[in-house]
Parts: sequence; structure tokens; C-alpha cells
Amino acid sequence: MKLSNFGFDLPENLLADRPAENRDEARLMVLNRKEQTIEHKQFKDLIDYFEPDDVLVLNNTKVFPARLYGNKEKTGARIEVFLLRELNPETRLWDVLVDPARKIRIGNKLYFGDDESLVAEVIDNTTSRGRTLRFLYDGSYEEFRKKLKDLGETPLPKYIKREVEPDDAERYQTIFAKEEGAVAAPTAGLHFSKHLLKRLEIKGINFAEVTLHVGLGTFNPVEVEDLSKHKMDSEEAYIAKPATEVVNKAISEKRRICAVGTTVMRTLESAVSSSGTLNEFGGWTNKFIFPPYDFSIANCMVTNFHTPKSTLLMMTAAFAGHEFTQRAYAEAVKEKYNFYTYGDAMLII
Repeated sequence: MKLSNFGFDLPENLLADRPAENRDEARLMVLNRKEQTIEHKQFKDLIDYFEPDDVLVLNNTKVFPARLYGNKEKTGARIEVFLLRELNPETRLWDVLVDPARKIRIGNKLYFGDDESLVAEVIDNTTSRGRTLRFLYDGSYEEFRKKLKDLGETPLPKYIKREVEPDDAERYQTIFAKEEGAVAAPTAGLHFSKHLLKRLEIKGINFAEVTLHVGLGTFNPVEVEDLSKHKMDSEEAYIAKPATEVVNKAISEKRRICAVGTTVMRTLESAVSSSGTLNEFGGWTNKFIFPPYDFSIANCMVTNFHTPKSTLLMMTAAFAGHEFTQRAYAEAVKEKYNFYTYGDAMLII
């Protein structure tokens, strides 16, 4: 499989910049791999495809307000700082992206907030836009983190051109988000409402939670035609014992195990035992899944509609089959499904 196998024409008006009014009323395209059929539903109809003791695996990562705006010392130039990951809590070192990057050099200081109570010093260059910052703040670590949260805004993807609105803080977060550490939402999970989760629970569907802190690497463009040469950024992931017990019981009973999102699928596939069961996991994964690929754990998947030539589309094609995915995406464009972060969803069974 080559990069050029994953291009398609995506009209700009199908890139959703706002979510559906109600989480579970986004549209849902259902792909049946065995029958090669496509159905058009609403997301809340997902419940009809599961039986008691089937399992939905959710990513419980929580997005933090990772986008800050500061001013450069002396010039006062406005600089966007996107927090990627904390390197050292004690010394308050962070990996960040800065924009415009050409203005930011080692030794520069950035000031945040009206009172300039938070200052950061640039101590290293990591990539063309990447920098390492040391934050300077008079206060405890807890107060420092609260300050970051107060000054930060919801890190909506760049393709959304509008200003961040108060609703985004809630809607760009799954309702089961617990473990803070993501700079982008696991978007397939955004469609679950409290009401739908309750209905699934009453029906007897089981849940397992894993954590993968979504980084911006997930969205990095693939720049090589030979996919085997693409390197994914590493992301932090955790699978605790309770999740392995739920999933492995379902494997032994040949139940439907549904990965809610590409992040869940990557996490599961990073922790497969030699006997095809799920291991506990804690660490970093840079797993890149593209066709052909044999999946070990999940036999069902929920995912959003992805952009051309993205690693997320490649994983979808690996799971549903390349030709079937192409057909489904052509239908999605024709039927005006919404794509990307705030877009509609696909269930692959």
C-alpha cells in the first residue's frame, strides 16, 4: 500500500466546525464487512448492533486546555504556545509548539496573562516549530497547573477557523474523560451521551477503559509514498488489569469487542500477548497500522470520518478493507456526511 492509495476529494464544506446538537444524534454509517453492506443510521442506533456481554473499549483520556497565547519580551509580539507534553514537573519543563516559530529563539522570554504572572524561557529547539520551555511561576506545582488551565483554551484543531466558544470546553471532551494528558480528543468517543451509555449498560453491554494520551503526532501528515517508512510519534498509553479481564473474558466467549476509536485500536494492538489475549500495559506506543494488517483483539470498531492520506484513514482501511473503505467514503461524500473532529461516525462490524 502506497500513500497515493489514500487520496480522495473532500469538499471543504464537509469539514465540520461544530458538533451535532446532541452527541448521540450525529449520523452513523454502518459497514458490515461480511455482507459488504452500508447502512445509514443515527449514532444512538449503535445499541442495536450489540448483545449482552459484548464489550465496548473506551479511551478515558482527558484533554487539557493546551493552547496558550503569550507575548514576547521587548517586542510584545503575540505568540501561540501549544503545550505538547510535560517533561519534568519539578523544573516545569514542557515540550511545546510555537507559532510564529521564526521569531522564537533560545533565551527568549514569553509572558502570559494580563498581569504577566506566568513567564516562560525558551531553553531548546526540538523541531522546526518545537521548543522546550521552562516555566517560571511563584507558587506551588498545583497552583502552577491551575494557572496553565486558567490561561489555556480548548485546543480545537487548526482547520476549525472560528474562535473557541464556551461550549467547546465540554463538547471537545468525552463524557467518560478521566485521565488528563491529551492535547486532542479521541473523537469517536465524543458521540456517546450519558443516556446512550445508560441504555447500553441496561442492555448488558460491558465496558473496558484504556488510556492513550492523544498527541499531535496522530495528525502528522504522511510524507513518504512507501508507508513502511513513516514513523509515528510516540504516545503514552495504559491498560490496567480490570480492562484486560473484561476483554479477555469476551475473547474466550467469542463476543463482539468494539474499539471505540483509532486510539483504542492502537492501544489494544500495542499490548497483545503471544496467545492473542490482552496484556496489561504502561508506556509509550508508536504503532502505525496500515493495510494489510491482522487485528488481534477487536472485531468491531467505531471511528469518525478522516481526512485524505491520514494515518487514521489508513487504519480504517486496514480494518474494513481498502476497497470497501473507498466505497464507503465515496458514499459519505455523496450523502454529505460531516468529516473530521466534530464530524459523523462510522461503525465497522
